[in-house]
Amino acid sequence: MSVPLFRGRAALRASPSAPIIVSTARGLVELIDRGDGPAVLALHGGMGGCDQSSLLARAALGDDPPNRVLALSRPGYLGTPQASGTTPATQADLYAALLDALRLDTAIVIAVSAGGPSALQFALRHPARCAGVVLVSCCTGTLDVPEQVRTRLPTMRWIARLPGLVALMRWSAARDPDKAASRSIRDPALRARTLADPVAGPMLCELQASVFTRMAERLPGTLTDTAYLSAMDAIDVSAVSTPLLAIHGTADTIVPFAHATRVANEAPHSKLMTIEAGEHVSLFTHLAEVRRRVSDFL
Repeated sequence: MSVPLFRGRAALRASPSAPIIVSTARGLVELIDRGDGPAVLALHGGMGGCDQSSLLARAALGDDPPNRVLALSRPGYLGTPQASGTTPATQADLYAALLDALRLDTAIVIAVSAGGPSALQFALRHPARCAGVVLVSCCTGTLDVPEQVRTRLPTMRWIARLPGLVALMRWSAARDPDKAASRSIRDPALRARTLADPVAGPMLCELQASVFTRMAERLPGTLTDTAYLSAMDAIDVSAVSTPLLAIHGTADTIVPFAHATRVANEAPHSKLMTIEAGEHVSLFTHLAEVRRRVSDFL
């Protein structure tokens, strides 16, 4: 799929829903650019892309927030080349270069899961450009990648080469959303309640289906993230000068709750939203509570 390439002000005239690719001083970056108001950089996790970043922003901010949302594909995902940023630090520099290209002074950054390290690096490396940080179920230091993830990645690389099988898996996830969601939400009652929610349910199903769209283009970044995070030291957040909100579930088996508590304890201007018994997709299982807290923070 081709997407238009924009430079500078030309990007401002793009469709609010279609991905565009912007040329920056640090490389190309794909994003969905929509809305008006103070800018928010939305950063997805593993097996993500700008579609999932856009979904993250909708979940946390609502469908019509008073913000200009820049939903990015991080390097190695979908239309953003891996060469645009191979580490959280270089990805943070890419985000600053994107603001330059769009002629924006500052942005709030909101990240989920593996998007956390580059969000923190943006706050550390470009404090004058970062107006605030929201971390949702984010990795902030060495991540012991769960066995369930390590064993699935080689299989997913093989599956991605077979379009018919990918299409079948997408159909299966749509046909039985409860089974698909059982990998992320172990509590049957919470899973049923989330899927039945008229707002959270469709969003969770959209997230599950998105993995099987352009799957092969999501794997390079995922593999890079997995290798880097498993060896990354804990990020020193003592110099983060911007307000920070960490949202995390206590029962997260992908990124342990300790990642959020450490940041909340060490960052000077931080707050912690604890979701009791919440898992890695607490953004969806506790959507209304998260939206209220993010709204208050912003």
